[in-house]
Amino acid sequence: MGYELIITEKPQAAKKIAEALANGKPIKRNLAGVPYYEITHGSKDIVVGCAVGHLFTMGEKNKGKWAYPVFDVEWKPISEVQKASKFSAKYASALKKLCKDANEFTIACDYDIEGEVIGYNVLRFICKQKDGRRMKFSALTKEDLSNAYSNASPTIDWAQAKAGLTRHELDWYYGINLSRALTIAVKNAGAFKILSSGRVQGPALKIITDKEKEIQAFSPVPFWQIELIGEVNKEGIVAWHIQDKFMEKDEALQAFKKAEGHSGKIISIDRKQFKQKPPFPFDLTTLQTEAYRTLGIQPKNTLDIAQELYVNGYISYPRTSSQRLPSVNYRKIIGDLGKQPEYKELALKLNSKHSLSPSEGAKTDPAHPAIYPTGARPALTDRKKSVYDLIVRRFLACFADSAVRETVVIKMDVNSEIFVSKGTRTLEKGWHEFYGRFVPFQEQELPECKEGDIVKQKDLKMHDCQTQPPKRYTPASIIRELEKRNLGTKATRAAIVENLYQRGYIDGVPIQATPLGINTCEILEKFSPKIVDEKLTRHFEEEMEKIRDKSSTPEDILNEAKSTLTDILNDFKKHEKEVGEGLLKANIETRNSQSQIGSCPICKDGILEIRQGKFGRFIACNKYPECSTTLNLPNSGKIKITQDTCKHCSFPMIQMFRGKSKPQIVCVNNKCPSKKSLERKEVEQETKQKAIVDKKCPRCGAPLLLRRSIYGEFLGCSKFPKCRHTEKIAHDSFSKS
Repeated sequence: MGYELIITEKPQAAKKIAEALANGKPIKRNLAGVPYYEITHGSKDIVVGCAVGHLFTMGEKNKGKWAYPVFDVEWKPISEVQKASKFSAKYASALKKLCKDANEFTIACDYDIEGEVIGYNVLRFICKQKDGRRMKFSALTKEDLSNAYSNASPTIDWAQAKAGLTRHELDWYYGINLSRALTIAVKNAGAFKILSSGRVQGPALKIITDKEKEIQAFSPVPFWQIELIGEVNKEGIVAWHIQDKFMEKDEALQAFKKAEGHSGKIISIDRKQFKQKPPFPFDLTTLQTEAYRTLGIQPKNTLDIAQELYVNGYISYPRTSSQRLPSVNYRKIIGDLGKQPEYKELALKLNSKHSLSPSEGAKTDPAHPAIYPTGARPALTDRKKSVYDLIVRRFLACFADSAVRETVVIKMDVNSEIFVSKGTRTLEKGWHEFYGRFVPFQEQELPECKEGDIVKQKDLKMHDCQTQPPKRYTPASIIRELEKRNLGTKATRAAIVENLYQRGYIDGVPIQATPLGINTCEILEKFSPKIVDEKLTRHFEEEMEKIRDKSSTPEDILNEAKSTLTDILNDFKKHEKEVGEGLLKANIETRNSQSQIGSCPICKDGILEIRQGKFGRFIACNKYPECSTTLNLPNSGKIKITQDTCKHCSFPMIQMFRGKSKPQIVCVNNKCPSKKSLERKEVEQETKQKAIVDKKCPRCGAPLLLRRSIYGEFLGCSKFPKCRHTEKIAHDSFSKS
């Protein structure tokens, strides 16, 4: 007798679904290390199996010469196409075995475009089925999953599946063909470097490089501001001249001299109260930007964390563009959250309200509601706990009352020159209390005073200022910009930005376009402008959305894409030589800007460069062999060039980024005097070495030696590199010895 096979996207989801639907406890089994579950639901036998994300991907049908254009593609097992995905073969094999005795098939992958593609490909390629039932859920809770199973659709979401398949094929056309064109152009120019572009990557790069050019072309304009530091009723007050910016220095000096040394008299106090409505619940982009603003977490990492929280049943599905909550039992979720000590008082306050009505935005999503906590109590640490806390507090804040704030503007006459002091304070916390540490507003209270009060002048300052260039994008703000321009999807934007970093087109935070990124974009604009044309990209995004309402077909979209891309690539081939030479030059400029750290203070003629050797990174003078200066570098951690030199030894300074540690600006000279503790003499060095000669490595028992690195002195095992044990130096222990 057969059974129903439920196919999930990930192993964790299979476990959750089995536990939610089983009459009793699921029986866990495995095939070659791949878990699956046998359950009984009512009187029905069910097996819950799992994929591990995509088990199939697009690939060239008859792979031959590395050329372009190529449109002959097919779906292939991802384990055969990508080395990093070889592990997925056992999941495909396990599902194939589970299919044999199944007589009914249900897809329970995430309900979005990617989930539909994953499930449909398993159905047709592994299970050899044309269709199957479809569970639709937004949270991996028992209630949601039970309802999703009871109300499963008799067929998969065909509109969503077709849209997803079309997107994959379209992105393959653009990504492979454009990347091959760029890489072949550089190769023919005399070098080899993998370059990439894509349907969204090209326009995204142009947005960033346009901003970079705007910044580079910016000419600062000087202006002056006058600041008064005073005292009223024995409390400090700061005010600025009402003109704010003086564009002429003489005019500023005249006002400064006129006000200097004079007390002021308050001539008006303007108070205005206003309400601040609670924030909307999170969609993915807003969660990513808030996590970056408040926690400093990169958007891609926020998505990864949110996905893990979802899979574990702590929050609803994160890949959503909705700002509207579902019609669920809010009081139950809030009550469950109140079982966690940090939310107890907040939950009690909300559930004591007569009615609960969330603040919601206009953005919707056809598949999923806004992100919300399920009420399940998690065991989390570090960044996962912080992101969860952000989501919970945002959810609670949506139900709270508006905050009431007051702005105060005090004007004072200082010898006929008017100065203004502005402040803002919160009168009623409202939702601020619930959002807690994530509230973006600061209090700026002014002293209590009234018209006619005298302000004693303590100091008067005239500040030399300059207008500032436009701000660069951050990883969060560029994602927001891509969403605003309808480029990419909520699930892919962070990965697109990450790819720009990996290819060397952009660098740093805030984001700075590299010479390679700028020149690549300029070359493409000159010879193949459609590659970076956001209008074309947006057109295809809109066309793919039409597949869902059946006003367009995959065939029409793909045929148009082939025709457009063929024209683009034909134009590209005509200028392949110029493109290749330009990209090669840009690549060299970028490499130099990222490896040349400054002048060599030893030979005074060469440039110190970061190089890669047999044993890792190091610094060497480019005048070798005339100059043999070499310096060690840590093999791990990101290096950023600062253009600064050390005041102690004149060697260049670099900024080191190591994991979650705070970045350090250090001198590259391991023997720099600044790295000697307490400026000791050489004899102290010998004394210190003698003091530790008997100290043994706790791992292998070999003696520990005093060593130096770019960060200063430390103890290291004498059997390095076989043993890599290190210890920090306790400087006070040596001074005692």
